[in-house]
Amino acid sequence: MSIETDHSISNSEPSSETGDTITFKRSHFYLALAPVMFVCGLAVGYLFWGQTDDYGSQSDETVQPKIETVEAENVVGQIQRFDVTSTDDPCIGPQSAPITIIEFSDFQCAYCARFVDATLVPLLETYPDEIRFCYRDFPLDNIHPEARSAAEAAQCAFEQNKFWEFHNGIFRNQTALSDDLYINLADKMNLDISEFEKCYSSGKFRSRVNDDFNVGRDLGVTGTPTFFVNGRPLVGAQPLEAFMAVIESELRTQ
Repeated sequence: MSIETDHSISNSEPSSETGDTITFKRSHFYLALAPVMFVCGLAVGYLFWGQTDDYGSQSDETVQPKIETVEAENVVGQIQRFDVTSTDDPCIGPQSAPITIIEFSDFQCAYCARFVDATLVPLLETYPDEIRFCYRDFPLDNIHPEARSAAEAAQCAFEQNKFWEFHNGIFRNQTALSDDLYINLADKMNLDISEFEKCYSSGKFRSRVNDDFNVGRDLGVTGTPTFFVNGRPLVGAQPLEAFMAVIESELRTQ
């Protein structure tokens, strides 16, 4: 089965940033299909960990996975859950949401960009009150030399409450990542350019990006994008149905 994940959200529900919001409308169509999607997506939603490349993600082969692969016949009753949290990361959605999705992503990963284009918006439209979606950095330096710089620049934008807008701009210009692009994006977003340049050139958030990467590595993340839905891992270019399968399962336990 070939699934891809490799980009943009328009700026929602109250996020962890004041002044930077993203607006989504509830899709009644998707909600009506939820029971069907739950059944159809169940097999897809669980056959993921340890099969990164098959599900359209990009990986760092130097990182060794710690998670077992779940076989089709053992899906029921075999749920892996990891202790992964988000405290001061960029997030979309209410803090009281019963479902927290944490994405480990790489700004130079084409599959990560495709996820935002194809899946993130309808996912948030379908569950505007049930999901809090958070972003953490996992730059794959071996194959994406600009990913870390982009991550640091985005954190500087986050400092000025413009992470998601900057996030969108990076993914829309993914083939042209550079210092000039980051400055131009900051200028277009009316950021304080002097503060942004000072933040970026000083490497102010280098350690934060490193911390995100180390957390992901310790969890066993080897490729991007990798998601944790209330701690349950989902890897690669999963379709909306796969996310809905896990989300509906989680909501049933609330």
